[in-house]
Amino acid sequence: MPKGGGGMSSAKDPRQAVCTCITIFLLLVGVTALTLWLVYRPHKPQFKVVGAAVYEINASVPPLISITMQFTVVTRNPNRRVSIYYDKLSAFVSYRDQAITPQVMLPPLYHEKHSTVVVSPLVGGGSVPVSVEVANGLVADEAYGVVGLRLVLLGRLRWKAGAIRTGHYGVYVKCDTLVGLKRDFVGQLPLLGSPGCKVDI
Repeated sequence: MPKGGGGMSSAKDPRQAVCTCITIFLLLVGVTALTLWLVYRPHKPQFKVVGAAVYEINASVPPLISITMQFTVVTRNPNRRVSIYYDKLSAFVSYRDQAITPQVMLPPLYHEKHSTVVVSPLVGGGSVPVSVEVANGLVADEAYGVVGLRLVLLGRLRWKAGAIRTGHYGVYVKCDTLVGLKRDFVGQLPLLGSPGCKVDI
């Protein structure tokens, strides 16, 4: 009987050793990941609208509205050790929290470490149904000569630090702009107000 009990105790030892090794390994992985995160901790990219142009505005067939615009956006990667991959980017324009252009897909974008990139998405080109309030508001603002618009960029991004790449994170960029726009005007618009865009990841 005593010998059998000793056999059971010795059988447990390898299992305990394996569990200890796994625990130590997981702790080391956790500490390494935390260290890498503290060293390479990425900061959000920054966006700012620096130019806008209108090529078409047609609100003569309510409730449909057709707008074609182009925005010049400067985006900055403030990270010195981390680059950014943008996947499946799309853009649209909204007015009074309602989309007034269809979403358009943008090409993938690679943002190197601590760099600045200029993108010029062309949005619109199709009719979008809008509420009577939005249609009337846009006509009234055009008559006044000042229109508040929001450029929205949606997509997914990945961070890259050395050989390490993260999974995908959703990115939502809202750029509120105030432009000088008169009815039937076509061309480059004066920017009356364009603070930095809000970026949510």
